[in-house]
Amino acid sequence: MKQLSQTLCAVFFFLLVITGCTTTKVAPNAANLQVEFKWTSANKCSSVSPEIRVTGIPSTTKQLKISMIDLDKPDFNHGGGTVKYDGSNVIPAGGLKSYTGPCPPSGQHSYSIKVDAIDVSGVIVGSGKQTKPCCP
Repeated sequence: MKQLSQTLCAVFFFLLVITGCTTTKVAPNAANLQVEFKWTSANKCSSVSPEIRVTGIPSTTKQLKISMIDLDKPDFNHGGGTVKYDGSNVIPAGGLKSYTGPCPPSGQHSYSIKVDAIDVSGVIVGSGKQTKPCCP
């Protein structure tokens, strides 16, 4: 039993060290992205993400990572997704495959959509977000 405990502790420590070492790097000159979206009645309690417009995307960007946070219930995972950057400033409605739309149980909640621009080496070269209440 003692050996099992020691083994489990060693595995836990290893995982803790590895997890701590895999943080995403942010470029020192990372751009401030402008993020715009608007809610429609189709977005409430839906898996269809809104259209998201992003400007100020650096030319070295290879992918965009999008996440949404309910500021009134930040522990709920709304997902998001990563899309290949093709030079367009628009992520179309429904473009995020791992997305759970806003569905506040009562009243309105405020939601923040964050976009990170990531280069070929995995470094964040730009970041921005917009926050809006939902839903109409």
